[in-house]
Amino acid sequence: MNAAELHDKSIIIDGLICAKWNRELFEDMAKGKLTAANCTVSFWENFEGTVRNVVEMNQLIEANSDLLTKVYTTKDIHRAKSEGKTGVMMGFQNAHAFEDQIGYVQIFKDLGVGIVQMCYNTQNLVGTGCYERDGGLSGYGREIVAEMNRVGMLCDLSHVGPNTAKEVIIESKKPVAYSHCLPAGLKEHPRNRTDEELKFIADNGGFVGVTMFAPFLKAGINATIDDYVEAIQYIYNIVGEDAIGIGTDFTQGHGYDFFEYLTHDKGYARRLTRFGEIINPLGMRTVGDFPNLTEALLKHGFSERQVVKIMGENWVSLLKNVWGE
Repeated sequence: MNAAELHDKSIIIDGLICAKWNRELFEDMAKGKLTAANCTVSFWENFEGTVRNVVEMNQLIEANSDLLTKVYTTKDIHRAKSEGKTGVMMGFQNAHAFEDQIGYVQIFKDLGVGIVQMCYNTQNLVGTGCYERDGGLSGYGREIVAEMNRVGMLCDLSHVGPNTAKEVIIESKKPVAYSHCLPAGLKEHPRNRTDEELKFIADNGGFVGVTMFAPFLKAGINATIDDYVEAIQYIYNIVGEDAIGIGTDFTQGHGYDFFEYLTHDKGYARRLTRFGEIINPLGMRTVGDFPNLTEALLKHGFSERQVVKIMGENWVSLLKNVWGE
């Protein structure tokens, strides 16, 4: 079949979107035939602030129910596909929302949160992020990993420091993921992962979602969809065809203030980094361009079966394993 037919038939999953949530974005998701996405509802917020974000997301899903549906299980992902909607998988980019209460893990699971990143760039009670000296997973962090395993919540390691990430991979009884990362073998950056790190997570049953965030790509703001596929191919060659997926890190609709929030510790304190100009790769400028990625993967020699896996099937398998259904 041709690329358009394959895209239409496939389950398409984006392992990380932190865009500006509005009707325009949801219509673009429909244009891109996006089956489901890990949608960020917490960065630096505490428990109460995160609950407010979940309430807001619930209201958006209800107000746009012709386009969206909420995801609790992989059955909901398949239902979203059959209904022609985009499934919203709520996720955190920081375990800070758990504060010092292990019981909050179950509360957020019950609210529909299925993916939580252990740290966001800096130290929290669980461990250390990728922008400072990494002291590893804390004792409390080990308890949080165990509780996330118990309730069925994916441990995400994308912005986590290398020592903490390795210790989570070892500690977790369920598969874990870098939901959105790129290879350091193509560009050195604190957010990118070495060949050894990529191999370690795959060898331990984990998963890698490949991002296309311009500051981390080799060609930066001059990147095209072909540069993105190069990164996918690079990681594919290390982790294999069953442990790889897409995690674009689309920030669509956001402006200067949002990126200032992300690049300061806790959203307001010391500066951690500067992203500079943010331009998505040519051919993947918006979520609506997702069909172009299916076409590009085929063009670069991936088989139809491999493309189906990379574009979403592998994500479904991982989540079913972690969530239990």
